[in-house]
Amino acid sequence: MKNSPTLTQNHEIALAIVQKAVRILATWTNSPLELTDVTLPELPQIAVTQAINLLDWQESQTPKPLRVLFDQVQLTQCPLRKYYWNAVAIADTNPPIPYPQPQPPEMGEIQDAIRQVLTHLTPSDWQNLSLLTLILEKFASHLSLGQEDVALIDLTRATAAIAVALANTSATGKLMLIAGDLSGIQKFIYTISSDGALKSLRARSFYLELVTEEVVQQLLDTLELPRTTIIYAGGGNLYLIAASTPENCRRMQHVQQQMNQWLFHHFQGNIFLALASQEFDPQAVKTAEFAQSWSTVTQKLAQQKSRKFAQSLSALMQPRPAYDPCRVCHRDDVDTLHPLNPHEPDSVLACDTCRQMFKLGGELFHLAAIIRSHRPDKGESPSANKSNSQPLLSFQLPATEEREAVTIDYRLYPNWQNWKQIDPNLDTVFLVNDWTIDHYSFRHYRNAVPLLLGNYGQQTQKEGESGFMSAAELADIAPGIQRVGYLQMDVDRLGQIFARGLGEKQTLARVAGLSRLISYFFKVYLNSLAQSRQENFLSLRDKVPVLANAQALSETPRQNLLFIYAGGDDVFISGTWNEVVEFGFDVYQCFRAYTGHHPDITLSGGISLAGAKFPLYQAAKTAKKAEEAAKGNGRRSLGLFDQVFKWEEWLGRGNLAELDPEVREYLQPETQPPLWGVFPLVYWLNQHLDQYYSRRFVRHLLITAELQEHMIKEMKDQPEKQQWDTRYFLHLPKIAYTLARLPQSVLNQPTFQPIRVSLKSPYNAPYFRAIATWIEALNRDKGRSPKAEGRRR
Repeated sequence: MKNSPTLTQNHEIALAIVQKAVRILATWTNSPLELTDVTLPELPQIAVTQAINLLDWQESQTPKPLRVLFDQVQLTQCPLRKYYWNAVAIADTNPPIPYPQPQPPEMGEIQDAIRQVLTHLTPSDWQNLSLLTLILEKFASHLSLGQEDVALIDLTRATAAIAVALANTSATGKLMLIAGDLSGIQKFIYTISSDGALKSLRARSFYLELVTEEVVQQLLDTLELPRTTIIYAGGGNLYLIAASTPENCRRMQHVQQQMNQWLFHHFQGNIFLALASQEFDPQAVKTAEFAQSWSTVTQKLAQQKSRKFAQSLSALMQPRPAYDPCRVCHRDDVDTLHPLNPHEPDSVLACDTCRQMFKLGGELFHLAAIIRSHRPDKGESPSANKSNSQPLLSFQLPATEEREAVTIDYRLYPNWQNWKQIDPNLDTVFLVNDWTIDHYSFRHYRNAVPLLLGNYGQQTQKEGESGFMSAAELADIAPGIQRVGYLQMDVDRLGQIFARGLGEKQTLARVAGLSRLISYFFKVYLNSLAQSRQENFLSLRDKVPVLANAQALSETPRQNLLFIYAGGDDVFISGTWNEVVEFGFDVYQCFRAYTGHHPDITLSGGISLAGAKFPLYQAAKTAKKAEEAAKGNGRRSLGLFDQVFKWEEWLGRGNLAELDPEVREYLQPETQPPLWGVFPLVYWLNQHLDQYYSRRFVRHLLITAELQEHMIKEMKDQPEKQQWDTRYFLHLPKIAYTLARLPQSVLNQPTFQPIRVSLKSPYNAPYFRAIATWIEALNRDKGRSPKAEGRRR
């Protein structure tokens, strides 16, 4: 695509802002930067000056330590204390989780790193907007300028977005916030059930990330905007800034119409693009008025989603023939089905989309680069691609009254074996989770941008196959019960946090910063946590204050996981059941540390366990139901083993503050037991009971739990005091009998007295079913084959 004069001007406006920010780093680090800045005409230069004044920054300011923006969030409670980010650069690959610290950091190390990079910039580099923006993202994500809680990278992007919008605004001088939402993602991703479902599911999640990216690119191309106007894009959502003009509104609607025609045809009406805008005054970007624009445009999206495809009702109502349903996604509008896996003689029959997703699932392992190119018709691909054997995805957008048909090609490249041979003339190169500065140089390609992607997974060990491990492989290497675990997790009340959490500080730059921080955790840092548990969690508990009380369920690497989806503010992850459980607790504790243990920024999650052949959509539905139960438990909770407790109750850190205040008052005469919570009791019992007595003990514990539950139901109409007496003290006779039946070798252990007291304590009475289920899962099928045991990590 050739750049229009408007796009060229807008690009240069953004470049001018980014160059000013980089010069601030150069001055601060005493870096020689004898390069010529972009020269702007008078009116664009006026827009740049206005934007800089609106965002309150000057070139004379110097970078300072960055306060943790989470500290400013207040929904119900004030943060416990104030924290700072350590002043470090983002690593080229798998960057470690940056945990907040109570003291301002030293700045010398980051200054040296910046100086080393800026010293080697060439004139060509200085005109490279993508490369300069990456430098700011890599080195200035943990530095402030002016306002102590606004990162320089967020300030720069916000200023560039406003400057471009101001340069193109109409006589009203108004700007607009554009928001988009792909609805129906859950249905598209999770409604599958077949062999190879995990591989297909991961591919579907990735495919929709590309669809979101394509919507963004269509808007940028149509509105003639640089990528610096994007506030957030990912997980089916997008936000960007533009000038509020009638022409821009029409262009936005034309993009929506074309994309929805394609979505309707390609996904049978299951996925819909809601796209809305909200006008605001430029002055609002530095006040809490911007939060109102955010809330209003979100409400407009909800209204559109409630009547999606309203203009296509006639097409939806048309009678159509029904055929044998696809055995994967169940659609019945395809007349011809083919084997999902052509290499297996008994493979299920599937539609072309599911077959494409299955094949794509085998190509995503170690994905490093994605090449986007566009051709104005459905003819041959560009000649540069004719002999290219890399996997290709094509989006064939139909012609509408206002827009021509176009085919968008996405070609996938694993590893970096041939990355320098990629044709530099193609539209865009997306580099997956890559902050290597050299990769963004013009000498490799003209337009490279980073793409953040939660994409961790273990490679299959099946001979002759590629890609991620299958559910059968994961179940086979799981200890105890042969099950696959599925984890659903998301941030509690994130919509409220964005709408009003920052109060009077809800400015554009801070909203952009909050989006970036949340996105980094789920799309970037979770990859690192799965890949390197030791460096991101285990070894830091004695070194990082915010991790001081963190607890690990084991000290193993815990890598048998597959990220089906990780982005926005939520995750859906599979793996061996025990490692999924452990990972859930790791994620919770790392996220709480990452946010400085802010009382209003918490997670809830749900975990389901299923056999390898169990329909995956059912397993996902069960995990979602467990997560919803956790939300209904006052949030900050986990649903697991058909039980729902606060995270602290599962971990058993000895802090009874998580209990309901009325329950604490009721139990106050009772002393706190030596061991409290689910996991401490599971760990002791599993370590000290052999298989025979473990099974007997589990059986008695389950009988006790069932008796409690039955009696509680029987007494639901009785006074609350009697119900609590049943819940917290009915277990005593049965537990005393169960303990007395243990062998003398166990009873005589020095550590047995604390476990005796703890099991009899009313504080642990609600946890018996969870404890018993967990121990049973750990000890089931211990006599499996040596081959399976040898593959366990």
